[in-house]
Amino acid sequence: MSLALIQELALAPDAAIVDIGGGASSLAEQLLGSGFADITVLDVSARALELARADLGADATRVRWLEQDLLSWSPERRYDLWHDRAVFHFLVDPADQRRYAELLNSALRPAGKAIIGTFAADGPTTCSGLPVARYDDDGLAAAFGTAFTTLATRRELHHTPANSIQAFTWVTLERVP
Repeated sequence: MSLALIQELALAPDAAIVDIGGGASSLAEQLLGSGFADITVLDVSARALELARADLGADATRVRWLEQDLLSWSPERRYDLWHDRAVFHFLVDPADQRRYAELLNSALRPAGKAIIGTFAADGPTTCSGLPVARYDDDGLAAAFGTAFTTLATRRELHHTPANSIQAFTWVTLERVP
């Protein structure tokens, strides 16, 4: 789903992309394979980043790897695309949700795009033993306030490796210039 939503945006190959909570995901590899050249992966887990680098082999040097807790991160640059399929739904404290929205706003260039996936309103209430916030498309878009315009929404029924189904809500947003 992530790669399909990114491809729909028809970004330039030199677009600056940050994958929030990307960890051991294969998205960086897929983005490199799709011709993107400016990829950053941010994750709190050194082990997850290590696994992703190992999977990429020599291509790992083509990606910026940031071991960082998102909520204490200070972006040193602006991005054309912010992608998150693993972090926002874990933020159940309204102060943390506001901090995330502030980071998103400060890290994106004017007219930059964000793709954010969370558990849907009818999705699981916990993940990895932690409580999660769940959203429908309107609620997820509203979480980021008037600084963003909604470009698209999607619902996904994700099949887990354990063969269960989890409902996800996706939004594609554009930062208001």
